[in-house]
Amino acid sequence: MELTGPGAVPALTAAYEVIRQPLGEILPRLSAVLAELVPHRAAAELSTHCVHSPFKTSGDPEIIDRLSTADLAPLLASGVPGRPWQGTLPLAGGERSVLVVTSEATPRGAVLLLVREGAGAPPVDEPAAALVQALWDVVTSHFDRLASEAMPGALARSRAAAGTRARVIAELGEAYSAALTALLGVLRSRTLGDAAARATATDLAVSALVELRAEAERDQEIAEEPAGQAFSRLADSLRPLVRYSPVRLELGAPDSTRTIAADVAHTARVIIRAVLLKALEQETVTRVHVGWQLTDDELRATVRDDGPGTLTHEVLAPGRVSERLDVLAGRLDVDAVPGWGTTVAVTIPLRVSQDPAPDPLIALGERELEVLARLALGHRNRAIAQELHISESTVKFHVAKILTKLGVGSRGEAAALFHAVA
Repeated sequence: MELTGPGAVPALTAAYEVIRQPLGEILPRLSAVLAELVPHRAAAELSTHCVHSPFKTSGDPEIIDRLSTADLAPLLASGVPGRPWQGTLPLAGGERSVLVVTSEATPRGAVLLLVREGAGAPPVDEPAAALVQALWDVVTSHFDRLASEAMPGALARSRAAAGTRARVIAELGEAYSAALTALLGVLRSRTLGDAAARATATDLAVSALVELRAEAERDQEIAEEPAGQAFSRLADSLRPLVRYSPVRLELGAPDSTRTIAADVAHTARVIIRAVLLKALEQETVTRVHVGWQLTDDELRATVRDDGPGTLTHEVLAPGRVSERLDVLAGRLDVDAVPGWGTTVAVTIPLRVSQDPAPDPLIALGERELEVLARLALGHRNRAIAQELHISESTVKFHVAKILTKLGVGSRGEAAALFHAVA
């Protein structure tokens, strides 16, 4: 693919080829596209939008197997969106030439790292670096849309992976903490005579403990969002809806300093916006209150209006709202009192199930989850093809793969399994 032509078409084609891939294939495809422009051995990304796998790599195993979030977190923190940086960094056991591109297309940013050949690779010219920046901005904008719209397929995959990650972090944390704590106890023993060796070993063990805790904190910063910050983002998106309206919008921020899973925050924002729009369609509404409350176990988001009190669950919870809540085991309750108004409460559990039983949906790819979610709603192949902008034959292919991966014999069984798991 020629990316250096005079027109914008090659770049647009490249961007399309990247974002049309399933989520897990986007970085490899982006790396392949950029290889013609910036030769590199490996690519890595740290994308704060992604709850289930914010750190991804692609390329030479000799390099990517030795990269971690600890390598990219400082680059994300220090990067300047729109200004690619190139230079030499100590990575994967050696000094390596890199190109680092930061985007602010997602609320908390995303960074792309291209690891080039050795420490003496020729510099990337400005037009090429600008094109890499543009492509990365397009990709991260695509990521942000998927996250902010809380697509049901992505939510299912995210929640399943979040449970697995939580178990792995807990198990690794307990194992390493126990081992290193025991090591410290031995090395601090007065029975050891070599003071210098003991001091050196103690410093190494302390450093390992600090790094272990820092790794957990980095994961939490990406996978979770402070409740107050999450509500502020919701408030910012709601105010324009009533800016030229006589309706008074009242906001009740959560009285909590805790963090909540990013997929929960995304879902709550999307559903509350949808509910508010329905409330504003009522002609006699003059006041709407939107608030969040958090307990140890759940987020309760409410929309209360002073309208005619005629809204129903069927009006407020169309297919996409119900899909999102089903994935997160949430619920929507409607209390309408004729002549007094309607109170809508959205309740979403905050705790990820620690059930060790494997989730069969983990085996499905992103597109397969999207097809299955619609199949579970009773949509036929033609409708699914139209909604996903793919051909009917492609839908049939995905359905066949879904049945095989889930180990079921019919669409009905697949739908029943989806509802049972989600």
